[in-house]
Amino acid sequence: MSANVINATQQELRNRRGILAVLGSAGAIFFPGSLVFGFPGLMGPVWREMLAIESGALSYTMFFMLASLGIFMFFVGKWTMSLGVRKLMIIGTFLASAATIMVTFATNLIMVYVWAFLVGASSCFIYSPGINTVQRWFPQKRGLVSGIVNLTFGISAAAMVPIYRIMLESLGYKALCLIVAVITIIIGLIASQFTEMPEKVKGFQLANTTNKETKPVAEPLSFTPQEATKTKSFWLIWAIWALMGAAGVSMVTISVNFGMSKGYSLAAAATILSVYNLANGISRLVTGMISDVIGRNLTLAITFVGAGVAYLILPHSSSLVTISILAGLIGFGYGTLFACSAPLISDCFGIKHFGVILGLVFTAYGFIAGIIGPGISGYVVSANGGNYNGIFYYMAILCLVSAVLVMLVKKPVYGEK
Repeated sequence: MSANVINATQQELRNRRGILAVLGSAGAIFFPGSLVFGFPGLMGPVWREMLAIESGALSYTMFFMLASLGIFMFFVGKWTMSLGVRKLMIIGTFLASAATIMVTFATNLIMVYVWAFLVGASSCFIYSPGINTVQRWFPQKRGLVSGIVNLTFGISAAAMVPIYRIMLESLGYKALCLIVAVITIIIGLIASQFTEMPEKVKGFQLANTTNKETKPVAEPLSFTPQEATKTKSFWLIWAIWALMGAAGVSMVTISVNFGMSKGYSLAAAATILSVYNLANGISRLVTGMISDVIGRNLTLAITFVGAGVAYLILPHSSSLVTISILAGLIGFGYGTLFACSAPLISDCFGIKHFGVILGLVFTAYGFIAGIIGPGISGYVVSANGGNYNGIFYYMAILCLVSAVLVMLVKKPVYGEK
């Protein structure tokens, strides 16, 4: 058998194994994603009535969720190579399931905060290793494979929020939470079995060094985390995650309450959240592929401007259809942040220390976005007597500033200070 035939066979086997890694990573993040992007918005009115709390205090649910991202994303990035993707995803699956069981019996706001913190942590243990491993399996299609995992992460809530709402109305709150907890652990444990990196899979350990097609992708820029943080591009990306992250994630908690403030029922207002999450998910695949062609910066900037314009129009909208479309534009920009930032980071700094550098970037999302976004939105709305105009204009500014900043991000010269 000729060397070319052997190499072709090895590449085919690698592609098949890589596809399993992509499917496994997407499957593992599906239900945790539905909890992150679906539960806070859908359950906000339920928790507010059940626990007799104000929307301002409840808005900090997303803060605690994002804070856990800021804490754990860095450490998960460091643990990925040592512990392996599969083990980390199993840990994340158990965290998501355990948190959902706990919030089933919530009697106070603190338990909701703890749920949010644990669910945020669980998504770190699944999302970061998943993005890392698929990029290593398909280094020439980073935008596409990252987009597939991001698509599942974002669109999961769009698929599940209507189902969760029906279950909530027909089965009740406790039954819904317990069923979700059981399904989450079953799907997560099965999906995680196919997610390990090529370096840790027998027969593929040397693939990145022997394959002529993949080697150049990993070699040109391999910044250490310390070197990356000394570049202008790192801090621009960090700031974008703080600003656009705040503007994007705030719609998770604002959407349903805003719809109800316009006189719509919970079922109707939940449509806004569903459309937001649908666009959030679709954009992660579409813009990931587009960014492979026209570039990450331009793709990000266009969608950020779209989100900013949508926020400017929202205060003057009352039609459920119009509000849903505008929420969709915001979700589209937010999803693009996830889809294109990961490959942008690996484009700029290399794949070798991708997980740790991504974790450092996520400190902006976890510690800053949570405060300047959902952390203050509830209080601003309450202080304005339920008027959303001020918070929407504020979010628009965050989006538009992010669009400017992303155009300034450039691939740094190795060794620049």
